[in-house]
Amino acid sequence: MTIPIEWYLILSSALFIIGAAGVLLRRNLFIILFSIELMMNAVNINLVGFSRFHENLIGQNFVLFTMAVAAAEAAVGLAIVTALYRNKRTLMIDLFNTMKG
Repeated sequence: MTIPIEWYLILSSALFIIGAAGVLLRRNLFIILFSIELMMNAVNINLVGFSRFHENLIGQNFVLFTMAVAAAEAAVGLAIVTALYRNKRTLMIDLFNTMKG
């Protein structure tokens, strides 16, 4: 028994909408960073679903690549957030009007 492609699409669209809402509505840098990760995982679910539907491994290869990019993005993003917190003592993006220290 295989899972229909519609289930992959429904799950990934729900995750993407939750991630987009987190980016647009929240003001904490950590929440925004995690929401971007959630959106990237929604894209990965889409890639895996279509890869299974078409019965080739190209989509799963792209997933491995995007997971590596997501890991690098998380490391760089957390380093930037840590540096901003050390300078401003807050993580609310409304208070960052300039990038100067």
